[in-house]
Amino acid sequence: MDNEESKIGILKLGETEYKTFFTGKFLNRKKWKKPVFNRIMPPIPATITEILVVENQHVQKGDKLFVYEAMKMRNVIYASVSGKIKVVNVTIGQKVGKDFVLAELDVDFV
Repeated sequence: MDNEESKIGILKLGETEYKTFFTGKFLNRKKWKKPVFNRIMPPIPATITEILVVENQHVQKGDKLFVYEAMKMRNVIYASVSGKIKVVNVTIGQKVGKDFVLAELDVDFV
């Protein structure tokens, strides 16, 4: 099996299947991960400059939770869902990586 033939595959959309050619870019893409709504994480490595929540505080979707500095810019992390802050894992001035869990939520589901 040569390299070109190994990139031919079946793409299923709904109930329909298509035989197609998958490019190297497609095959090497970063796979999608299901979002985890109960964990608050920064989108990029950052330094935490403000913590606007405390444990056991109830927050609404859109509330400001943290302010961080990255690449000489200040940014805000907002709540993507409503819930109660279960734990805060960060302190002011702490440098954190992209996948660091700043806080965990008990999410309100209606």
